[in-house]
Amino acid sequence: MAEGTSQEFNISNVIDEKLIALDLDVSSKEEMLTRLTDLLEEQGKLNDRKSFFDDVLWREEQGPTGIGMGVAIPHGKSSGVNQTALAIGTSKNPIEWESLEDEAVTVVILFAVTDGDSDVLHIKLLQHVAMLLAHESFAEKLHAVKTPAEMLALLESSPDDYDD
Repeated sequence: MAEGTSQEFNISNVIDEKLIALDLDVSSKEEMLTRLTDLLEEQGKLNDRKSFFDDVLWREEQGPTGIGMGVAIPHGKSSGVNQTALAIGTSKNPIEWESLEDEAVTVVILFAVTDGDSDVLHIKLLQHVAMLLAHESFAEKLHAVKTPAEMLALLESSPDDYDD
């Protein structure tokens, strides 16, 4: 990957502490997605909550978004989104979530992508998160986060910061 590419893409443009909710008392996928969608709506990222939520549920039916290590990355590319953003929730309780390993999740990173945003941005977001999650030490830190600020700093870190 060219050096300049990572500077054009900055994850801090799509997330802030107000889009992070820790230790949610939820027990189902739908409850978690509802809470994260609420955060996106409260922060003005959605113009049509129902349309976005329906698009996320539709995408969930297309295949597993649980990616292992207790993490899921559901996403909706939707006309209901007016500004591409990530909302992140951690759950006190393991949530049943379709994944390749049929493993429950406690960390959910919900991608809300505008129809107008290029697929390139969507792919770069997914790629950044996937590259971080490729490191076991990152996943361990993700599950240990205590504050939204810690979560934000962790997501803004570079995959190069981890070597395991």
